[in-house]
Amino acid sequence: MGYDTYKPDWTPECAGDEFACQVMTGIDEEALRKAKAKAVPAIRRRELSVDEYVKGILACDRMILARAITLIESNAPKHFELGQEIIQKILPYTGKAVRVGITGVPGAGKSTFIEALGNLLCDRGKKIAVLAVDPSSHVSGGSILGDKTRMEQLVKQPNAFIRPSPSGGTLGGVTRKSRETLLLCEAAGFDTILVETVGVGQSETTVRSMVDFFLVIALTGAGDDLQGIKKGVIETADAILVNKADGDNKRKAMVARSEYEQVLHYLRPATEGWTTKAYTCSALTGEGISEIWDVVMDFMSQMEKSGTLLGRRQQQTLTWVWQMAEEHIRNSIVTNPNVVKCMEAVRNEIMADQLSATKAAQTLIDAIEFELKSGISQ
Repeated sequence: MGYDTYKPDWTPECAGDEFACQVMTGIDEEALRKAKAKAVPAIRRRELSVDEYVKGILACDRMILARAITLIESNAPKHFELGQEIIQKILPYTGKAVRVGITGVPGAGKSTFIEALGNLLCDRGKKIAVLAVDPSSHVSGGSILGDKTRMEQLVKQPNAFIRPSPSGGTLGGVTRKSRETLLLCEAAGFDTILVETVGVGQSETTVRSMVDFFLVIALTGAGDDLQGIKKGVIETADAILVNKADGDNKRKAMVARSEYEQVLHYLRPATEGWTTKAYTCSALTGEGISEIWDVVMDFMSQMEKSGTLLGRRQQQTLTWVWQMAEEHIRNSIVTNPNVVKCMEAVRNEIMADQLSATKAAQTLIDAIEFELKSGISQ
């Protein structure tokens, strides 16, 4: 569809072709209408029913699994209801996988380690799902997808499924929907779930509430090793793994392992009946990778026999329920029109130095309690 143009009246005299200024006459509405009529309509994906989602997930249809995870991650009300119906129907097929959480300081080699471990397990016939919680893009809010580019070999494995999920800027990097995603992967037949977190080092204990075995990857040769990971994270670890134990760094890695062993001697074990120890490995050469998986398997065997594993998963489910209830209540409060109005008034008074923080908090509490009582009476 072309547009007619002409040179304006104010074109300089004797101007040649080098004077490129042209005036467009405008859009031909009739031509535009005809062009739209001939245009091929965009193909929209057909929306699947709950049963179709469930059937596809149980058959390990990766496209349907990916669509189900996207549905779970959505905050749209209609997607939430559909997602919860799917979760309810696949629940009987979950709980059979080994759930391993992996965290550590940035640069410790978490992704490299996961790729080495994942390739090893795939070669042994295992089906691996990696839930790599990616830092969110500040522009789009979506996943940067860095982990898929770093795990170049693992992503080619037919028995591996890597799902980067945006952390949404949440401290600690564990997305709100990671638990549901884990259940979907279990229902799809993946027998090993590896959950990698961003590793910002402050609230990584969140991952403890959704996995069986919690592995902290440490790094040596980067200054004060023991300060590299917060004490609170070490206390929740079932094993500490000093990575990059190769080449000239191998001796330093052995020293770091010894130092971590001394620290762990004075800490209470994260899991009752299990002694947390420190190990070394090289994700680059593969040395120590098989040994750390043997530790995970030994842990799972002991915890199943003692009943600790069942108790932990039951407690995790209860914690999950309370967290979702708290989140729903919080969202209901902050979106209440009267509370929002009160919050805005309080904000203006604080900005004008007319209200103390304590008084402001009490004002908000009073407004929230009033709305709660009003809702109960209705």
